[in-house]
Amino acid sequence: MSLDVSPQLLAEAENSEVREQDFMETVRRSLPYAYNLIARLAEELRSTTAEFADNHTPPPSEKERGQLLRALSSDAIRGSLESHFGITLAFQNCHRVAAFRPEARGGATHTRFTSPRAQILNQSPEFRDC
Repeated sequence: MSLDVSPQLLAEAENSEVREQDFMETVRRSLPYAYNLIARLAEELRSTTAEFADNHTPPPSEKERGQLLRALSSDAIRGSLESHFGITLAFQNCHRVAAFRPEARGGATHTRFTSPRAQILNQSPEFRDC
């Protein structure tokens, strides 16, 4: 399961729309490694004039890697993280996630980062099992 959903939030979802802040709190509690990594990248991006901020450090264990993969593979979670932090996310492998400014989506740097060429150039044998 991707998220540890409280009985209260489940009941809310069964009866009406879920408030974004409640969903983000569930993501933060359920996927702390992924949430904190993306929060750090968003803060790094805001504090510089760089076109993007990205992570090159592998997660400390498979548990954390799983959190990151679950967060980025779910449209709802990924979209909510982007909205919450005011960023656009791009993902290349088991841990190389990048935060871009929303207006950069589709621009030259974002397109280069998300291209098949960049994906191939960012591969190495240690990524094959992730």
